[in-house]
Amino acid sequence: MVMDEPLEFEKEEDPLLPTPPPAKRKKVIGLDDLLLDFFETGKDERRRKAKGAKSNTHDSRGYGSDDDDSRVKENEISFCKIFEVCQEETKGLDARDDVPPWGQQIFGCQKPPSNLSDTGIENCRLLQSFCSSEHLGFDLEIQQGEGFLEGMLMDGWLLKLVHMGGSVEDSVASWALTKLLYSSNKKLQVSATDFWDSILSLDEDDKLLVNLGYFPSYSVLKHAILSYGYLFETPGTKASTFESGIEDSSDVGPPHNIIAWLRIVSACCKIRKARSIFSPSEAEELLVIVISLFLDRGLEGLMLVLGDCLNSLVLYFNTREWESNCVMVAESIAQRVTMDLNCLRIVDCITGTNKRSKFLRSQLALQLLKISFGLKVGNVEKMLKLVTSINVKEKECDFFRLYVYLVLMDNLLFSSDAFRDKTMIVDTWRNYLRNCSTQIPFTNWGFYAPKVRNKASYLLQGAIFKKSGGDGSVSAR
Repeated sequence: MVMDEPLEFEKEEDPLLPTPPPAKRKKVIGLDDLLLDFFETGKDERRRKAKGAKSNTHDSRGYGSDDDDSRVKENEISFCKIFEVCQEETKGLDARDDVPPWGQQIFGCQKPPSNLSDTGIENCRLLQSFCSSEHLGFDLEIQQGEGFLEGMLMDGWLLKLVHMGGSVEDSVASWALTKLLYSSNKKLQVSATDFWDSILSLDEDDKLLVNLGYFPSYSVLKHAILSYGYLFETPGTKASTFESGIEDSSDVGPPHNIIAWLRIVSACCKIRKARSIFSPSEAEELLVIVISLFLDRGLEGLMLVLGDCLNSLVLYFNTREWESNCVMVAESIAQRVTMDLNCLRIVDCITGTNKRSKFLRSQLALQLLKISFGLKVGNVEKMLKLVTSINVKEKECDFFRLYVYLVLMDNLLFSSDAFRDKTMIVDTWRNYLRNCSTQIPFTNWGFYAPKVRNKASYLLQGAIFKKSGGDGSVSAR
């Protein structure tokens, strides 16, 4: 043994040392690599089988390598032809205009409000009492009065003085409402909104907490929403889609005071027991405005405020007024919204679980279907027959329009309880949903065909006949 050579145990590998990990394959493999690997594997396997058969049988007629190469090439050519056919079919399906997403332009260019300086606040007794007081420690002039009141409003002192006095002067109430609707100062706007929320609150006996002679009128609120650039008020005209909006401008889009506007409308509706601020027709128009705001994508972050205002307006009507006014609201909305994803958005935004909200959702679906089919009378049986007559097996079937019809028809039949007792209608609808979910093959790549199949399957699970209390019949107009 040579002294310089290592010992026997030093030549052995240390068992405690980790073994090197095996080389990893590439995570991303291209389609060409997969095809090449497949054909090469098949070629080697055929050659191996051919050699084995030749050695076992000693048959001189065994397959040669030239035959294998020709067969592999034929398979490659066949596969490429199939792939080209599928690619051409896919291009044909993509050669269409995509349905635009929901969203319509509800607000255009905002107009500057007029006569905001002429509020008459300098003549209010509250401000004059501060000007004539000798115990303030500073001299307050009438010209500085509005700035002084703004500070009191934002600090909460104005509200405290109102609660201590138990009443609000008309000039102070009108001035605070003007700040609420038009002020660009965010803190002042929020403070004015909180001020009005407080003075429009009711006690346990459903009476106002403070004496109030001035209330926000419909004309003032309507003038404000129009000055915000509201575009949805003209009957018979469709609002433009969101993508085709007017040129970019800082004056275009949802106004900064829209939250305050929604909160004051909601507060006015909640004191109906103490004071009816709006007539039924005025409340009807306000309800149309609020529902239309759900189509503005710029207001997606205000769903809670919009939902609260919508629910307050729905509950504002008494029982005698509700059914007729609900039909008028549904007709007005249906004449303005487009028959695409926007009409589905309008129906889905009515999320209330009370009977009135369900009835409104059902009426919206009824009027939209009525206009789409060009019917003068909302005959539900005829609408159902027209929808169920659409054959999903036809090549020219418009699956997108069928998708819209499925959603609207299901809301019409099952949002309210009006049709739950009509077994023939419910069974007809369930059978058609079953046909849509089973007769559209998974290989159908038609536009919206998979969505119709999946939607029909989903709706079929909910289309279960249940006996429940009705909330009024659906009117046919």
